[in-house]
Amino acid sequence: MNPALTKIGAQMSNLTGVRAIMKDIIETLKAGAGQQFINLSAGNPLILPEVEQLWRDCTAELLASSEYGEVVCRYGSSQGYGPFIEAIANDFNRRYELNLTERNILVTPGSQTLYFYAANAFGGYTSSGELRQIILPLSPDYTGYGGVSLVPEALVAYKPFLDIDAAAHRFKYRPDFSQVSITETTGCVLFSRPCNPTGNVLTDDEVQKIASLAAAENVPVLIDSAYAPPFPALNFTDMNLIFQENIIHCTSLSKAGLPGERIGIAIGHQKFIEGLEFFQANASIHSSRYGQAIAARAINSGALGEISEKVIRPFYQNKFAVLEQSLTAAMPKDLPWFLHRGEGAIFAWLWLQDLPITDWEFYQELKQVGVIVVPGSTFFPGLQDEWSHKHQCLRISLTGSDQEIATGMQRLAKVAEQVYQRATVMGK
Repeated sequence: MNPALTKIGAQMSNLTGVRAIMKDIIETLKAGAGQQFINLSAGNPLILPEVEQLWRDCTAELLASSEYGEVVCRYGSSQGYGPFIEAIANDFNRRYELNLTERNILVTPGSQTLYFYAANAFGGYTSSGELRQIILPLSPDYTGYGGVSLVPEALVAYKPFLDIDAAAHRFKYRPDFSQVSITETTGCVLFSRPCNPTGNVLTDDEVQKIASLAAAENVPVLIDSAYAPPFPALNFTDMNLIFQENIIHCTSLSKAGLPGERIGIAIGHQKFIEGLEFFQANASIHSSRYGQAIAARAINSGALGEISEKVIRPFYQNKFAVLEQSLTAAMPKDLPWFLHRGEGAIFAWLWLQDLPITDWEFYQELKQVGVIVVPGSTFFPGLQDEWSHKHQCLRISLTGSDQEIATGMQRLAKVAEQVYQRATVMGK
């Protein structure tokens, strides 16, 4: 007997974006028992020995301390665990010459939860019935944004400008400010930097322009910094964190080795942080204190920042270099393929211009040669316009071994060549 779900219940019971694709991937891996797949679909960070050891050491310190009972055996503040908030404030104040206090910081059960709070606190219908939009100024962007609003029609994304280097087979997405509209009907603005799925890093000037447009309408801007400095510091190009009154800087410890502990951090003006804290108090009381307690130790000692810069960043930057070199060597030069500039995160993003089949069909053909990636069309939440580009892209994870990545790119290049050749033959 199936329960009678409300409209919101039905909406939240559906898998969106990559979660829906992952169901197919899991079934493929189960059904292909005995077949060796190169799985380049994962968003899960690899367990790096130095990173795991850091968290083991911090856990041992917590277990041996008198603090353990207070952390695990008692409820706490909805805002977060005090010593962790203090560690964040001290670290960011020192690094970025800020004047943060505990009232500028909120800890949530992962950053996805933070975006759910914000999307529904600032976006959706007002008490007078007006719709406040959640603006994604650059598409594609994180697939998880597609499920954060309880009012799906509130989510609006804009097509970017494509900055193409045809000779090098590279490109980069840039905000198209002739299209982006931030008005009195905007509730909040949201984007990731570095971007999941593309690895794109908006320039400092682009961020400042978005923030200025929003400030003119008293609109908060949430910058998803899950891959940004200071931890996990998965930026492969120079970038500055931008702080101003209407910006809520949102970071996470998931890609710094603690995805299982679900630690999201919002840093911003007290007027925004307080409202989100009340939302959290109603939704979940507070996030897990265990992860916060061990993270406070890693931050205060400086070990987390150091490992981010010296271990995590170079590891994935090297993975991107392997992919870039392998793809460049294997891809026929006359095919219209373009790799997004690798500026950060743990993914590569490939655009196959005028692809004769859809990204989903290409994904299926890749599975036949033992390679699994993610179709790109799942990464355009909120984009209302029809756009063929949506069905010509693939997200490729950098979590395979160097050999797996190289072999995977060789097989992908062969499939791409065959797909374009078939279309040419059929067109004659």
